Amino acid sequence: MEDRLFIGDYTYSSWSLRGWLLLERFGLPFSVRRITFLDGPVAEQLTEIAPARTVPSLVTGEGAVIWDSLALAEELASRHPDAGHWPADPSARAMARSMTAEMHSSFMALREQCPMNLQAAYQGVEPSEGTRVDLARIEALWTRAREAYGSAGPWLFGAYSAADAFYAPVAARIAGYGLPVGALAGAYVAAHLADPAFRRWRAMGIALGEHLPWYDRDHPRTDWPGPAPRMAHALESGTPENETCPYSGTPATHLMEMEGRVFGFCNAFCRDKTVADPTAWPAFAALL
Repeated sequence: MEDRLFIGDYTYSSWSLRGWLLLERFGLPFSVRRITFLDGPVAEQLTEIAPARTVPSLVTGEGAVIWDSLALAEELASRHPDAGHWPADPSARAMARSMTAEMHSSFMALREQCPMNLQAAYQGVEPSEGTRVDLARIEALWTRAREAYGSAGPWLFGAYSAADAFYAPVAARIAGYGLPVGALAGAYVAAHLADPAFRRWRAMGIALGEHLPWYDRDHPRTDWPGPAPRMAHALESGTPENETCPYSGTPATHLMEMEGRVFGFCNAFCRDKTVADPTAWPAFAALL
């Protein structure tokens, strides 16, 4: 059986994003089971995979349950040693693990003031003193990793690692709330916003459109700071170029128009996630 990842909402669940990236970004096969925070306590929605009580939780093909994201990173690295979850260099690997563990247990002021919300971007946000302390520590860690090990690519240790998956929601918070950081940290945040996997995750949240009002903050809104997607919209009727959905291979029943061309998908979610960010999806981009 395929590994099954249990997640919360795409827009708000920062820990779910980390767990999903640990699989998606490293090319591992898995399926998704989504719960919604609107349906009550998470633990009550996960009774079928006890002792898990939080998201993300992974049920492996043989039935093992992993219910902590740090444990998930280490277990996936053990099971898939060639996937590249941790840097190969021992010194870099030690730092990556330490940074990931610190993220797992720290930065509470930032989390409290700026919950992840990938459908909103704010301006004029004044960080609290605790958030400023968190940001200073985050910048110090990012700078040390990038300067010591990041020359081979845009990520903390050059190539994408589990550390980047863990800091992706931190980058989303800095971007979404317009928090003040220096040039190096700003470039690292921009790398996350442009990452196709991150964009796919965000697009799925837009497609589902679930709104959890307790995550809203009373600040002036502004445009999302990431790359602007190519324009597309849902279409009620027309003749698609493709007969089958680029994701499932089943007959196309739901239509989208993009730049004068019509494409078909097997259901509304496949269409709407593509409308949200068409070129983030390799299977659709191949049709272009």
